[in-house]
Amino acid sequence: MKPLASDVAMVLAAGLGKRMRPLTASRPKPLVRVAGKPLIDYALDKLGEAGVSRAVVNVHYLADQMVAHLAHRDHPQVAISDETDALLETGGGLVRALPLIDADTFFCLNSDAIWLDGPRNAFAALSDAWDEDKMDALLLLVSHAQAFNYTGLGDFHLDPLGRISRRRQRHVAPYVFTGIQIVSRRLLRDAPDGAFSTTVLWNRAMEEGRLFGLAHTGLWYEVGSPEMIAPTEMALTKST
Repeated sequence: MKPLASDVAMVLAAGLGKRMRPLTASRPKPLVRVAGKPLIDYALDKLGEAGVSRAVVNVHYLADQMVAHLAHRDHPQVAISDETDALLETGGGLVRALPLIDADTFFCLNSDAIWLDGPRNAFAALSDAWDEDKMDALLLLVSHAQAFNYTGLGDFHLDPLGRISRRRQRHVAPYVFTGIQIVSRRLLRDAPDGAFSTTVLWNRAMEEGRLFGLAHTGLWYEVGSPEMIAPTEMALTKST
């Protein structure tokens, strides 16, 4: 068993949370509660349990609320990447946060990620599969059967070597992206300026054969809208 690939993570928390309206009219989406717990605390608690010591969290919408909520965290320790001047999307947010991340390899996850681990925690499983020499990013994927509340057509295919390809139009792909990944600083080389999606960098890595995926062995919950909260709470209650 390999040690964790990194002791630092980037938590993406700067979005506007439009799909979660009206709950996000007065609070940022990462502070919306599910089963009495803010969404971002699910992600941060999982990082702490896995042994990740530092987390960089980007903020934009209602940033003061986020800063106040995160001020008490020390496991992991939290640094704030301030995007209040402009919303930078996922890729631009990563580039802005790089000086705070200060690592060649790091975990990256969405602030609304809720999941249950299988035999091993997700970060340990990703670390075991990580190969710095051949990967620019390693995405944690989940099958449709293990994805609660998910009604889409999937995101990716995996080949026998674990390399990723995208779902074709009007087709179904077997795996859904959980919002959790390991990223090499190399993925961000020559990144565009300003706001852009990480998809731009993934596409290049796919073309180079350096974007890989790992199938999650546990369960994953999509919490993208208010209607998904109650079913998620019910499922989490049954799992305890």
